[in-house]
Amino acid sequence: MTTGHRTDPPATGADAAPDPGIFGPGSVTWNCHGDPVMWIAGVRALYLQALHPVAVRGVMINSDFRKDAWGRLLRTAGFVGTLTYGTTEAAEKAGARVRRIHRLLGVDDPELLRWVHCAETDSYVSVLRRSGFPMDDAAADAYVDEHRRSARLVGLPVADVPASTAELAEYFRQMEPELEAGRDAREVDAFLRRPPVPPLLVPARALLWRHVSALAYQALPGFAHALYGRPVPDADTVTYRLTATANLLRTIPSRLRWQLPPGHILGAVARLGPDARPAPYKLDRGTAILDGPGRAHTSDGGERARWGTPG
Repeated sequence: MTTGHRTDPPATGADAAPDPGIFGPGSVTWNCHGDPVMWIAGVRALYLQALHPVAVRGVMINSDFRKDAWGRLLRTAGFVGTLTYGTTEAAEKAGARVRRIHRLLGVDDPELLRWVHCAETDSYVSVLRRSGFPMDDAAADAYVDEHRRSARLVGLPVADVPASTAELAEYFRQMEPELEAGRDAREVDAFLRRPPVPPLLVPARALLWRHVSALAYQALPGFAHALYGRPVPDADTVTYRLTATANLLRTIPSRLRWQLPPGHILGAVARLGPDARPAPYKLDRGTAILDGPGRAHTSDGGERARWGTPG
């Protein structure tokens, strides 16, 4: 017996629509995380995270970052890349793996996870905006709200995570009395300023990493500078340096930058098509992609959009 209505089976295999992942090309996150200044933002997050005495103690006890610093940084970048550009299944698996590791190491306290999450989110938003990335207030709020999805994957209840820049700022205001630059934070600080490298890479560390680390530190909020005890840099000067450095990095064509391991962006574009390329112009008039498919595509993925200029 039929009802006159056809019920098609779920699409599978070649007939299934490509999976955009937990964010998708229409999100602020998707179009921000392809920017090279994210590396500076990631280092800023490490400086900020180290100021929570309980959180940094857990890192010092359970982490091998002093022996495998670059591996740890790449694994962290790989995790962020998977959550941003991977399939929903890949993101869920990556989150489950992180939750399992945290549970085994005994560092799954929600308050500590919230601190790590908020330090990362604040660093990404702050450095992106100060470097001239076209993220207005609405886009910044959307970005913070979107990142509650990644918070869920590491074991945080979504309702307990800031959903806007105002809520994020209030969270840090409440946390300030609990922060300090103790012995562990000083060790992280010293490590980030001068990480161990093979002898052949010492010149590169002096030329490149020292600049990245210094700029990431300078971009910290005022309370962090006060705790670390070094002079507070002039905010306008730091913004100028961030913008100048970011614009220099942005001159490297995306087709070259995105070749670096593990190639999440290229994989996402291959899965979803060329219109999925992350690009700043897609955010310059709102909080999500406002342009139809194919608008103003250029060989650099739209990166000739108007960036901020130093000063």
